[in-house]
Amino acid sequence: MSSLKTLVFFATPPHECSYLDDREATTMFVDPRARVDKRLYSQLTALGFRRSGSHYYRPHCEHCNACIPVRLNAGEFRPDRSQRRVWRRNQDLEFRLVPAQFSERHYELYARYIEQRHFDGDMYPPSREQFASFLVEGATESYFLEMLKDDQLIGLAVIDTLDDGLSAIYTVFEPDEEGRSLGTLAVLWQVEEAVRRDLPHVYLGYWIRECRKMSYKTRFRPIEALIDGHWQALPSQS
Repeated sequence: MSSLKTLVFFATPPHECSYLDDREATTMFVDPRARVDKRLYSQLTALGFRRSGSHYYRPHCEHCNACIPVRLNAGEFRPDRSQRRVWRRNQDLEFRLVPAQFSERHYELYARYIEQRHFDGDMYPPSREQFASFLVEGATESYFLEMLKDDQLIGLAVIDTLDDGLSAIYTVFEPDEEGRSLGTLAVLWQVEEAVRRDLPHVYLGYWIRECRKMSYKTRFRPIEALIDGHWQALPSQS
């Protein structure tokens, strides 16, 4: 089994940034031949890495540090008024945690979400192979959180279990159900689940101040950011 001391890392050539215009990005990947278990994955996550399928990565841009890893303190979290409304609005939903495995039902929801919400992004057009390589392959202790209304799947959140918390990998939802704020609901559920499991953190990936699509992350408080190698509270004005 690999360890932090034995890992080998590779960096991609500079490429167009997916989030900020007129920026180039470089990504650092863990050697895909490394055997990453839950303990090592947890250590990598605490160092700012994320998982995409079988790949573990983090930004490694020479002249930019806009991508900031963020995580929530689950035990200290208190929902604001808007987040409490989201809970109340979705009292008619059922939540079901299932292993992260391919199913046509999950893929069809994913495909509708990508086709209608991200038709101008890197993940369009969706495919079954893409879904499997992104959200199923490489998982160690990974789950799908199904959000159901009358047994109809309207939301799906991918969650990894770490030694010190949960990692929110990705969330998709029925485009016609946008008014339910299912992305926010998925994070709220994960915070409660982390508390139930006595886990201190919920990792939310990267936050970019200039990216409006990521602004929702800093509405959860208290939130910490990995800055200069140290996790520290992110100021409320951020």
